[in-house]
Amino acid sequence: MDNQRETTVAFDIETGEALTNAIIWNDVRTKPLVRQLIDEAGSATRFASINGLPITTYFSAVKMRWMLENVPEVQAARERGTLRFGTIDTWLIYKMTGNYVTDVTNASRTMLMDIKTFKWSQECMEFFGVRESELPEIRSSAEVYGKIQDGRLEGIPIGGCLGDQQAAMVGQSCFDAGEAKNTYGTGCFMLFNTGEKPIFSKNGLLTTVGYQLGPDATPKYALEGSIAVAGSAIQWLRDKIGLIVSPAEMGFLSDTVDDNGGVYFVTAFSGLFAPYWRDDARGCIVGLTQYATRGHIARATLESVCYQTRAILEAMRKDSGTELRRLRVDGGLTNSDQTMQIQADILDIEVVRPEMRETTALGAALAAGLAVGVWKSEGELRQVAQSNVTAFWSHITEEKRTEMLKGWDKAVERSLDWA
Repeated sequence: MDNQRETTVAFDIETGEALTNAIIWNDVRTKPLVRQLIDEAGSATRFASINGLPITTYFSAVKMRWMLENVPEVQAARERGTLRFGTIDTWLIYKMTGNYVTDVTNASRTMLMDIKTFKWSQECMEFFGVRESELPEIRSSAEVYGKIQDGRLEGIPIGGCLGDQQAAMVGQSCFDAGEAKNTYGTGCFMLFNTGEKPIFSKNGLLTTVGYQLGPDATPKYALEGSIAVAGSAIQWLRDKIGLIVSPAEMGFLSDTVDDNGGVYFVTAFSGLFAPYWRDDARGCIVGLTQYATRGHIARATLESVCYQTRAILEAMRKDSGTELRRLRVDGGLTNSDQTMQIQADILDIEVVRPEMRETTALGAALAAGLAVGVWKSEGELRQVAQSNVTAFWSHITEEKRTEMLKGWDKAVERSLDWA
């Protein structure tokens, strides 16, 4: 099982039915509540030393609090004592097995788990107004959580569970401190393995649980930087603007120009995530002249996620004191050689793409195999690592890279203070 993290479901434990629609990870309806909670807490990072996270619209606890305040069905279930919250993994495992559980990686994204003890934090629960009885049991990322109760798969165990980005970390074999991966999907998520001790960021990153591959295994931690909009910007160009008919056109259009022509696209549709954390930012395209073409806008769209990735990488370097020399990449956008070349140009480090790019599914499968005995140890999982990779290196000068980065920084400034 690998799942979209932070997305939150409320359901009734007696009926087994959802009480309202799920609130997805990048939903911003909780923005007024977040401002209220920050005022009450005195700081957005009030609980970061416990849960590793700032108070933002991103994480599950705020979504739970919003449901409690705004959804009558959720309020009624609480009064009956039948209310249960969960991320998508919890909901799916419950529906298939009848067991109410989550794993450490998903629990670490709720703002409610103490990332040192791996238990629900009383202080955090009291602040957000969530009861421990309304939360699932926290388990490791590689063990059997139950067996499917009916259907053609009846009796089959569910044996591995990770949030999607942590699953990609396992799928990319980032098992050693100092290794990092970046997944390019709807959003973009970079995780940097920090080993057996958490590093609490001073540069706008999140401290999270990387994985725990078994009930008795030593948990590993990670620093994470999240970009809200990556592949979804291409969908926007297709569905809302009509600039393209299919995503495949992006590469063709971008190939019609040599560079961005001074055009920058800050894709802050729901604010800017790490390391900026500006929910007042909004999307903007700047630097347009009569010279600009569809090709320049297409290229600026691809560049946007690459610039934001560099900002995250710089923050990771400062927090960890480690110079990252290789970035492992996966996800839909990595199918584009051009995008990966742009990423290598902007980062000036090796960018490595595996042959099998859906590494979230691979990571969950590896965890499940470990849980049911297909593999016996983390060491054996390393041997499953893919050997067929494509590497990208920078092809531009340092002067050109500096010029591009200055333009991006100016564009980000223009995107702020809109909401």
